[in-house]
Amino acid sequence: MNPYLIFFLSWLVPGLGHLLQKKKLKALVFFCGIVSLLVMGLLMKGRFYDTSVLHPLLLLGFLGDLGNGLLYIIIRMTHLAAGDIKAVTYHYGTAYLAAAGLLNYLVALNAFDIAKGRKT
Repeated sequence: MNPYLIFFLSWLVPGLGHLLQKKKLKALVFFCGIVSLLVMGLLMKGRFYDTSVLHPLLLLGFLGDLGNGLLYIIIRMTHLAAGDIKAVTYHYGTAYLAAAGLLNYLVALNAFDIAKGRKT
């Protein structure tokens, strides 16, 4: 299978690239880990970064959030990550949401490397 397609599908759904390459346990661990980070971020009343203010650090946060792929799109459309700045855990939740996306980028790159034959 095309390594670039594997990367895209792994970015779209966490762990899907590994699943398509018959790495079922890795796929399950990656999917559960990333979804757990997202759920904890939502429960902590975190919010996705916004691009209305073009600040370099906010842009990096947005790119981290975007790393969640299809889950980002679903959560964004359902307004689940609206955030509550009054919540004590707001900043932690926001960090968890971005960290889940950044971790998903690494998972997608790992799936890409496996597809290229650089890793097992």
